[in-house]
Amino acid sequence: MTKITYRTENGYRLPNLLPPQEPEIHLGKYALLHRKFLKQHRRVTYTNLLTSGRLNQHLMEVEQTALSRMEQITSDMAKSLGVTEELKACDQMKWVGLMNNIRQSAEEVVLNELIYS
Repeated sequence: MTKITYRTENGYRLPNLLPPQEPEIHLGKYALLHRKFLKQHRRVTYTNLLTSGRLNQHLMEVEQTALSRMEQITSDMAKSLGVTEELKACDQMKWVGLMNNIRQSAEEVVLNELIYS
């Protein structure tokens, strides 16, 4: 067991307790959204991950899963709706509109399945 050190503040001795230090990493859109959700709605889970030093690792796993799921859903929906490169070459505006709708639908699925659950 490690030795606990103390500091004095306003006449009180307080322990120097810090959570395990995690390496600084870049968090993407979905990781930040999930962290905010955990902080506001799943406080116990957030605190447990933070104090165990596994929060950033968890957030990176969520980010990677969300990105791969977005890509998979987008490609599957594009195939099922017939959005192809030929359509892109023939009618770019229609292709852009369909792809925007597909991306928004895929993002809604990812947010409901992974981020806010």
